[in-house]
Amino acid sequence: MYLCKWSYLLLLVLSGNFLILPQPKDEFRVIENKAFKEGEKLTFDLNYGFVTAGIAIMEIPRIKKISGRNSYHVNFEVNSVPSFDMFYKVRDRYESYLDVEGLFPWRFEQHIREGGYTRDFSAFFDHRKGKAKTSEGEYDIPLYVNDIISAFYYARTLDYSDMKVNDLIHLKNFYKDKVYDLDVKYLGKETVEVPAGKFECVVVEPLVKEGGLFKHEGNIIIWLTDDMLKMPVKVRTKIIIGYVEAKLTNYAGLAGTLTSKR
Repeated sequence: MYLCKWSYLLLLVLSGNFLILPQPKDEFRVIENKAFKEGEKLTFDLNYGFVTAGIAIMEIPRIKKISGRNSYHVNFEVNSVPSFDMFYKVRDRYESYLDVEGLFPWRFEQHIREGGYTRDFSAFFDHRKGKAKTSEGEYDIPLYVNDIISAFYYARTLDYSDMKVNDLIHLKNFYKDKVYDLDVKYLGKETVEVPAGKFECVVVEPLVKEGGLFKHEGNIIIWLTDDMLKMPVKVRTKIIIGYVEAKLTNYAGLAGTLTSKR
């Protein structure tokens, strides 16, 4: 009986009537996300001391198919303002393609132009095979490894309500040719005022070892709205001399209501 079935299938193939069998579905995780959606756009002023040095935009302009999966196309751009270009010109761009259901990255790009420093890097994360295929080689990765952008958006979906100060969330971050520990430290709650308004926030510190959002690595403190959106309203980044502070000026296309705004 089984031989007859296989013979029949072989005849279908040889006659051109190829039988397409159903393929097994991906068994990736599914994470509930009420924090962000396609169309979100956040704009920040970048201040160096008392000087507005640049503008940063984080947005999700579209959903695209990557490796057969719907993915948020996330763009993050940092540009110094013309008056600051003569001191330190910045034209940075990061892109991440974040799986809509599982909130893990399929592709990451980094294009840095800071002063005389340049760097271009890209990686495709094959979570089915456990490989990162980069512009510099191929490397083993654990399932659901992050890039620095995907880790940030994933952290927005977490529940911080039961966390205690200095509690850690353990993530993994791939950059260049290695997988790094990426812990997110919970620092507590604080009310902050920025050009976009006054917000009650949770405060977190990603303990970034490599692949940060600026060439000069340093500690990063992030203020997220204390509601379902966990929208970033303020980011402070230590650099070699002083720090850069990003403050939210405008927001659009949110996934819900900002209940933390005062």
